[in-house]
Amino acid sequence: MIIVKLYTETIFMQPTFLFYDYETFGTNPSLDRPAQFAAIRTDMDFNIIEEPEIIYCCLANDYLPQPEAVLITGITPQITQLRGINEAKFTKRIHQIFCVPNTCIVGYNNISFDDEISRNLFYRNFYDPYDWSWKYSNSRWDLLDVARACYALRPDGIRWPKNHQGLPTFCLENITQENEIIHHSAHDALSDVYATISLAKLIKKKQPKLYNFLYAHRKKHNLRALINDSQIRSFVFVSSRFGREKSNITCIAPLAWHPNNKNALITYDLGRDISPLIDLNHNTSSQFLSNDCNLINNSSHLPLQLIYINKCPVIAPANVLRKSDALRIGINLEYHANNLTQLLQYKKIQEQVIQLYKTKTKPIYLGDVDTQIYNGFFNNADRSAINTICNTSAENLLTLNFTFYDKRIEQLFFRFRARNFPNLLTSAEKIAWLKHRRTILNPIYIQEYKNKLKLLYEKHYANPTKRMRLQALLDYTKDIELSLNAEPL
Repeated sequence: MIIVKLYTETIFMQPTFLFYDYETFGTNPSLDRPAQFAAIRTDMDFNIIEEPEIIYCCLANDYLPQPEAVLITGITPQITQLRGINEAKFTKRIHQIFCVPNTCIVGYNNISFDDEISRNLFYRNFYDPYDWSWKYSNSRWDLLDVARACYALRPDGIRWPKNHQGLPTFCLENITQENEIIHHSAHDALSDVYATISLAKLIKKKQPKLYNFLYAHRKKHNLRALINDSQIRSFVFVSSRFGREKSNITCIAPLAWHPNNKNALITYDLGRDISPLIDLNHNTSSQFLSNDCNLINNSSHLPLQLIYINKCPVIAPANVLRKSDALRIGINLEYHANNLTQLLQYKKIQEQVIQLYKTKTKPIYLGDVDTQIYNGFFNNADRSAINTICNTSAENLLTLNFTFYDKRIEQLFFRFRARNFPNLLTSAEKIAWLKHRRTILNPIYIQEYKNKLKLLYEKHYANPTKRMRLQALLDYTKDIELSLNAEPL
């Protein structure tokens, strides 16, 4: 039994970690929906200082879950209807939890997935999608790349599981099992949060110097200070983009900051052939550079990497990579050093790569409004309107009268009200919402969905638990289908 210390609100002026995780109804952060959220707040030594939070989210009626997700998590729409709250209330509570001052928000693969779920939730429900991660002296961090860095750079003290190909696997369930960490139920959000806390403890205990360095350099201003682009030198960069075959690591040489994105660093991958980069330096013809859009879009021949310093990348000075570890993970330090020596001979290379990335492409606003979170920031007038929406009770939303500059907001506002407060729609709005649902969940889509459920049912026929989950999805689909055929009240 966990004994939770009783803290007053003022204790949170001290820095804390918030470990969190989602279970979702699919893998697309924009189009799929959260099923379950769990979070635990700890002090900096991972002592739990608050009761764990666990919240379920009811589904709106314009969406059907991805069956594979339900098979994995076991969370059906019926479970969320029984235990959950609507997405507006769900999002409000998460936003409150995130915005406690001095919070470092941590997960496992959260930068790529869970944080994107959070951003899209806030976008759909009229909260700022970004300020929770930097305002109030807050920050975020991802233990997945910390674990990858630990394996590549300082593996001692932790047992690293391998897959059937003999390559390291960083699946949380596998790491916890290999290191005898209690992990009662993988793909249960709260269980995954406890496991993530235990892994953080293990890494800090076994490799405290690496842990402290990576924690200190999770913020972009500290990374900028570390990189110091006044001179070209080498760093190690840990990322899944290099694959497990290369232990998710390479050496890079920062070249310049992206001319159109202050958070993007242009780097040379020292593990790749430098010849295309030298050719770029030698060829200064306007004809070559006028085709820079194609070069960027088809840049597999160019050994360049864009690193986004606002996504907690793992970057460290090259001397952190010991010769013994380089040999173990297959990095040829001599090859990297030779490439760096050649690179330093070409004085105009920084100007050339800046020119290469200079062309601005006009954004194309296509697709569903739910997917358009990155189609630009809202202006101040719209942000003021969004704040008003956020602070208005459901019963009074219809009385609000705004003229929005950004066309996304009008659609988002209607969907927000229809998904969360359908009983408060006008008769005309109910007809419009039914039309929207019939477009999204059209007969062809519904039939293909039911066919997929049937195939999965046959595939998993020998597994009664999975059969039960699929049957629950079929029952839910039939209820949705009936509601689509009904006339609006």
